[in-house]
Amino acid sequence: MKRIHFDDLGKKGYWIFIIALSLILIFIEEIPLPFEFDNPATYKFLKASGFLLQALYWSKLFWFKNTVQWNKKGAVIRIKSIFGKSLRFDEIKSTELEEKIMTITKKDGTKIKFDIKEFEESDSHKLNEIMIKNTIANNV
Repeated sequence: MKRIHFDDLGKKGYWIFIIALSLILIFIEEIPLPFEFDNPATYKFLKASGFLLQALYWSKLFWFKNTVQWNKKGAVIRIKSIFGKSLRFDEIKSTELEEKIMTITKKDGTKIKFDIKEFEESDSHKLNEIMIKNTIANNV
């Protein structure tokens, strides 16, 4: 059976550090430093390193074929698709999991269905728990 990769964006502080470091490296020439590098190629190397860190950060969505990324505001569910579906928790009315098909009903009546028959039972239950927990937390 296939697995779903879960990524709680609110718990991983090291990614914020990587983004901050990459921005510092990209703008290293504009930042006043107490020293200067003699070789201008050093600045080019640091700037390229900053862009490489940015590419690393933004590519993490494509590392795994089936991913769920979420924080306290919403989730991106990418199952059997390239781009996935972005959902805000405050727009979700209910979530149901029946016969390995997850149905998410939005407050405007729109229904979104995810076929999760090919995935581990534990992954489908974890996805359902994440959706229910965060929907209830935002509706209280």
